[in-house]
Parts: sequence; C-alpha cells; structure tokens
Amino acid sequence: WGNSFDRAGGRTLLRRAVPAGMISIRIQKLTKRFGLVTALHDLDLTIEPGELFFLLGPSGCGKTTLLRSLAGFYFPEEGTIFFGGDDVTRLAPHKRNTGMMFQSYALWPHMTVAENVAFGLEERKVARDELKRRVGEALESVRMGSYAERKPNQLSGGQQQRVALARALVVRPRCLLLDEPLSNLDAKLRLEMRAEIRRVCKEFALTTVYVTHDQKEALSVSDRMAILDGGCIRQVGTAREVYRRPACKLVANFIGETDFLEGKVVSAERGGAVVETALGRFHGVLGDLTRVPTAGARVTLSVRPECWTLSRETPERNGVKGRIGACVYLGETAQYDFVAAGGGQTLKIFELNPRFTEQADRGEWFASAAPEDVVVLTE
Repeated sequence: WGNSFDRAGGRTLLRRAVPAGMISIRIQKLTKRFGLVTALHDLDLTIEPGELFFLLGPSGCGKTTLLRSLAGFYFPEEGTIFFGGDDVTRLAPHKRNTGMMFQSYALWPHMTVAENVAFGLEERKVARDELKRRVGEALESVRMGSYAERKPNQLSGGQQQRVALARALVVRPRCLLLDEPLSNLDAKLRLEMRAEIRRVCKEFALTTVYVTHDQKEALSVSDRMAILDGGCIRQVGTAREVYRRPACKLVANFIGETDFLEGKVVSAERGGAVVETALGRFHGVLGDLTRVPTAGARVTLSVRPECWTLSRETPERNGVKGRIGACVYLGETAQYDFVAAGGGQTLKIFELNPRFTEQADRGEWFASAAPEDVVVLTE
C-alpha cells in the first residue's frame, strides 16, 4: 500500500496510503430471485477503479440486494461479477477481500477500539507486529488513534462509525461496500461523516459502492450514481447529470423536487422538443437522448422549483401566468405556491435571496423557465 508517516507534535500522521492496484467492478446480466420475486433483473453496470459509486432508489428497488451480491452474501441465479479481471460471482465473502460497513456499526461491546479493528486481521492470522502496526495506521487514518483503548460505549455515534470504517480499511480490501452507514447519526454528524468518508475513500484510492436512501448524501459525496427501480437500473450518471437531466419521471421525482407538466409534442429535433401543455407552449431538452418522441406523442415536462423565475413582465417563452399563493419564508430561500391562471395547476417555486414574499397574492405574475431547465420525459 506504500504507507509513509510524519511525526508532528508527538503524533503519528498518515500522509499517504494508496493501494497498489485499484480495481473496477463489472456486473454483467445479473439476475437474483427470491422465490417468485425477481430482486435484480438482467443488470449491467461498470464501476470505475477508485470511484465512489452510489446506489439509490425507493424501498424494495434492489439496491441492498445488489450490494450483498457484491459482498458474496447472495449468489445470483444468472450473470457474473468481476473484481478487476477476476470472476468472483461464486466466491465466498471471506475470499473476495471486501471491506463492509453496516448501518448498525456492529462493534463488539466487550472489546476495545483497537481490538475491534484488529478482529479481521486476527481471523486472517496476521503476525502480531504487523497487526499492531496496521491497526495503528487504520485508526490514524480516521483520526481515532488516541481512542485505541476505549470501549465502544465510551464513544459518540460519529466516533463509533469512524471505528467501523477503520475496521473495514485495516484488511486492505479490494473494494469498500457501505450499507446506509450514516442513517443512525444525527444531521450534524451525518454532514461531518459524509466529508470524512469521501476523504478516506479518495486517500486510500478505494473503489467504493455506497447504498443510501439519502439523496443529499448521494448528491454531495458521489462520483457517480445509479438509480434502481424494480430490480432494474433506470439511470447512471454524475450527480449533476441525474439531477439536471433525469431520464424518466421516476428519476426526476426521486432525486429532488420537481414540477410535472403533461403535454403533447409539437416537434422534436437535436435533443430538444416543443411541447403544448395546458399552461402554454414550452421549449425544452430531452432527458433521454436515445428516445426522441414523434409529433403528437404524450410526454411529461419536469421543471425543478428553483429553475422558475418570477416577474411582472410577460416572458418571451416558457411563461405561465398566475398569482403567488401560499409563501414559506426560510431566510435564504422562500417557497411559493404559484397558482396558474384559469384554475390550472399549482406550481412549487423556490426563490433564493427572496424578494417577493411581501407581495404574495398581490396581482398578476409570470413564472418562466429557460429551455435548458425544462426536461422532456418520454416515460
């Protein structure tokens, strides 16, 4: 792993710890069934070496099943899993050399921090001197070196999670698998541990697969993500790609908030479309460039609440006439219910640095969105 250390203020600091060979993870035509239920259906996915990759989706979508298949806790009925060039599809968990972090921490209460971290090395019959050195390095890497002799019940939730991370790292895994590791922490600790997990994964150059239900966690930490539903992958991309260009209505609705407008295609070309809706005609971009709708096709428009602009002036395009209804002032932002004219639908609009809250429900307004912020969804 090429470790090197500095001495500073009497404390050992981890400067660098990089695995000799980062691995990719390739999943090909993977199918997993539980009785009559197909939890994973013909999945194809490639995770790049050193990538921090998130799996998201609604409950029962298959994300935990996929993670456990990577760990070796489940064997698939069909398909293959490769770690680098090695087929690990039928390997037992202990032969895959993965590091696993669970939601519950799973620390032994009667053991010290150091003993908990050392457990995996003892199972692997690592020599005592080597074991002690590696435990020390792992604890320093998560900034828990001074807590080695404490018991888990003497630690905060965030500190226990750092110990669990050190235990996963100490075995020098080929990849790191995280199963909703921050769900038991309070909001402040979750923010702290998000940054810490990303730092450690990048410092150790670990290929990491991370399951979560927390969208903000995925958007702020991931290199890329996959959205699953019904055992199928609906979209893969960076946080920006998935948020700004959802490929389908399910993804748009799952990641963040959005306003949906139903309509009929007037024309479509070059990655964009003109759509007629009950609120007017909109110009937008295609969420899925491989599915170009024909004229007359029914589609759904997705517009994020923060993409609307409020004005008293009639916009050139993509405008909706209406009035500002209910308003929630949040300091840095305000959330409006914008009631479209003619008894139409109510749009949710977010305004940064709010200016219009005192004018809510006073006269006629226009809400408009730029064409690049109007995403045309064909499914």
